[in-house]
Amino acid sequence: MSASGLPRVDGATASADDVAREVLDHGVCVVERLVDEDTCDAVLAELQPYLDAVRTGADDFEGRNTRRVGAILGRSPTAVGLVAHDLVLDTVGLVLGPDASTFQLHLTQAIAIGPDSPAQGLHRDQWCFDFHPFPTDLVVEVSTIWALTEFTERTGATRVVPGSHRLAEVTATDDDALSAEMPRGSVVLYTGATVHGGGANRSDGTRVGLNVDYTLGWLRQEENQYLSVPIEVARTLPERVQRLMGYSMGSYALGYVGDLRDPISVLRPDRGSAGFAVD
Repeated sequence: MSASGLPRVDGATASADDVAREVLDHGVCVVERLVDEDTCDAVLAELQPYLDAVRTGADDFEGRNTRRVGAILGRSPTAVGLVAHDLVLDTVGLVLGPDASTFQLHLTQAIAIGPDSPAQGLHRDQWCFDFHPFPTDLVVEVSTIWALTEFTERTGATRVVPGSHRLAEVTATDDDALSAEMPRGSVVLYTGATVHGGGANRSDGTRVGLNVDYTLGWLRQEENQYLSVPIEVARTLPERVQRLMGYSMGSYALGYVGDLRDPISVLRPDRGSAGFAVD
């Protein structure tokens, strides 16, 4: 654990084993400076027109001075590299572990918390599954937030409660939450059961993070990737990203197309063979 109370590793030297161990033990890990600031600048520039055009949140949870933009794969070519970053995907596979015959992209969302914004309520991301009470030893989701701007306690860094992924019920309070402070280009990973929430932005700037989550392949996605990303754009993406989006079998006989075809054949006709086998 770092002096700040959250485990963190250096993005230049960390392995997926290192990160996965921290996430499984503590529910959270910060990977510092995994991409450079030029990459952050490019993603911000590509997403800024969409952030400028979208409405602010409709309630306190969304954030009344917070703007949220999805469909990132169709709007930011540079962000594709973050969504499919090798260290992140390798970590997700290890954390989801034996229950992850496949895993998929769950959501992509840029979150811009404006000045004078109060803290978001603490929650679990896996509550999106209709508050289903998953067993505490079953990890169904891994969430990530990339710092496109500097994350500090003052600017509204994501607050995380270490160890909360092991709680059967959420009993954590704001006093238990620690700020995931990190420089630009860093990413914080945590499980779907880890209690967390956006921080209060008491600065005069806007804190922008890129939220990318992954789930087991047999669960429904929070963001419908097939409708969010136009198929003509999806066809241009790397095959690994296409499969992450859901153009793949979720498990045996789950998600096939037409005459028992692998969904990847919709985008790549040479890839889909008949039958229920998972490629």
